[in-house]
Amino acid sequence: MSVENIFPLIKKFLYSDHEIFLRELISNATDATTKLKHLTVIGEAKVDYGNPIIEVKIDQEAKTLSIKDQGLGMTGEEVEKYINQVAFSGAEEFLEKYKDSAKDAGIIGHFGLGFYSAFMVAEKVEIFTKSYKEDSKAVRWICDGSPEYTLEETEKSDRGTEIVLHIAEDSLEFLEESKIRELLTKYNKFNQIPIKFGTKTETLPLPEGSAEDAKPETVEVDNIINNPTPAWTKAPSELKAEDYNNFYRELYPMQFEDPLFHIHLNVDYPFNLTGVLFFPKLANNLNIEKDKIQLYQNQVFVTDEVKGIVPDFLMLLRGVIDSPDIPLNVSRSYLQADGAVKKISSYITKKVADKMVSLFNENREDYQQKWNDIKIVIEYGMISEDKFYEKSDKFALYPTTEGQYYLWNELVEKIKPTQTDKDGKTVILYATNADEQHSYIASAKDKGYEVLLLDSPIVPHLIQKLESSKDNVSFARVDADHINNLIKKDEPVISKLNETDKETLKKNIEESINDQKFTVQLEDLDSTDAPFTLTQPEFIRRMKDMQATGGGGMFGMGGFPEMYNLVVNSNSDFAGELLKKDSSEEKSAMINQALDLAKLSQNLLKGKELTDFIKRSFESLK
Repeated sequence: MSVENIFPLIKKFLYSDHEIFLRELISNATDATTKLKHLTVIGEAKVDYGNPIIEVKIDQEAKTLSIKDQGLGMTGEEVEKYINQVAFSGAEEFLEKYKDSAKDAGIIGHFGLGFYSAFMVAEKVEIFTKSYKEDSKAVRWICDGSPEYTLEETEKSDRGTEIVLHIAEDSLEFLEESKIRELLTKYNKFNQIPIKFGTKTETLPLPEGSAEDAKPETVEVDNIINNPTPAWTKAPSELKAEDYNNFYRELYPMQFEDPLFHIHLNVDYPFNLTGVLFFPKLANNLNIEKDKIQLYQNQVFVTDEVKGIVPDFLMLLRGVIDSPDIPLNVSRSYLQADGAVKKISSYITKKVADKMVSLFNENREDYQQKWNDIKIVIEYGMISEDKFYEKSDKFALYPTTEGQYYLWNELVEKIKPTQTDKDGKTVILYATNADEQHSYIASAKDKGYEVLLLDSPIVPHLIQKLESSKDNVSFARVDADHINNLIKKDEPVISKLNETDKETLKKNIEESINDQKFTVQLEDLDSTDAPFTLTQPEFIRRMKDMQATGGGGMFGMGGFPEMYNLVVNSNSDFAGELLKKDSSEEKSAMINQALDLAKLSQNLLKGKELTDFIKRSFESLK
């Protein structure tokens, strides 16, 4: 029969990635097998279902690759209907209708034409098939991709379908055992029907009482390359922690650390979705390898580029999501625009939030111990997903430099009595590095204040989110100003110097330093406080921190000036001694020594300045 057909269009328009032909053909074989099981269960198919497998075979001499199942099979009429009519009905019309979307949306899989992907790698395709229906005759279909095919009766004793691909000269790599094993492992590692690919030798255990020199027997057995019942297909009640950890290592053989915990996904309305997500140890690492969550459709691998399906903040996790509602062949742009996919994303977000609540409630101490390894995911989620943020008060922790952990309401209740300023605003003090900011933390503690330790790279973004959504609170990094200025109180300040002395003191210091990046700020502090303290304005420092994690802001990359406030304690003995000096050289020496000490406390004294300071300090000991 000679008609216009679709086959010449296959390579050109329908798939960019030729290797997925094997995934398509195995998916078809799996469908045929599972459908037969359903028909036997409801009594429509009067056959023995047995323990069917799918077999993949290579014949390098004949240059063939075959995929054989023990499923439904087809009658001659069904081959005519499902194979010929689709391929030979209006190829031009088909192409015209779908050519624009074909490459983008994966037209074959989307429209149920997966079988035809065989012609991407084969110069001729044969189908041997026999239906499960009583008195069915086996048929053989042959086509070489031209507008001709043959359909005839043939000999085949067992039910099911065998597809034989005569591999084309430009696709001979698909006759290599290693290549086929790689593809089966990639796409069908968890296929729901066992897949046989060759045989393997197994050693039988020796019977009890065997002689010492007895040699164990070996047998050849089917080499089943897949696990048909992975963890996500089972009920959580069937699985122990060890089972989840073993599955994690099955997914990621090169991972040697167990995950911190897992989330088992299982929903059947308004869409079908199962899966398991794992929290690996992350600490403060935002740059770990992403695309570690694998997307499956009915246990067939689709992609590990899950952006758009999984919310951004969960891209840091690992695991599997399986949904029959996602087509096998779709582009990322299709996924991101699809309504069902957006619902899946929302569901996963909710499920993760609920899991965090339950983990916190079940064992707060254990959750606190793991906080440092999961906080980056939680904080990222709070910033990027409103629904996640709304639930976060029940599981997001705020640790202090003393090692205490508070939920938001606990924190506010704890600090409100002492850390409310004269305007009625609650000020939350925080440090990003307990060692580097130790002196500032100590000053805050002397006042009876709590200091949070917020050290993840996205803290500036998180703080901005909290300040904009919580009532009457503000955040201040503990080294942003003198502690008296960070939480201003209505307390009378006694000054040792008059205004004229203060003006003189400020002028002396500004002339001696003569550096635009230091703004001299006189404060009437306790006489025991340091004479000079360097602080960095909260706004400038926060913008710099946000820029470092991708929020460039109005200054653009690299546009933030180095600016510091030099807080001078006008009540210090140092200030009084400085004013008594007549020599400008002596004054300059005192000021520069005090400034260097302030820089040293902030880890800002480096290079020649540090060398000169050390030399000067040793000379003063003589």
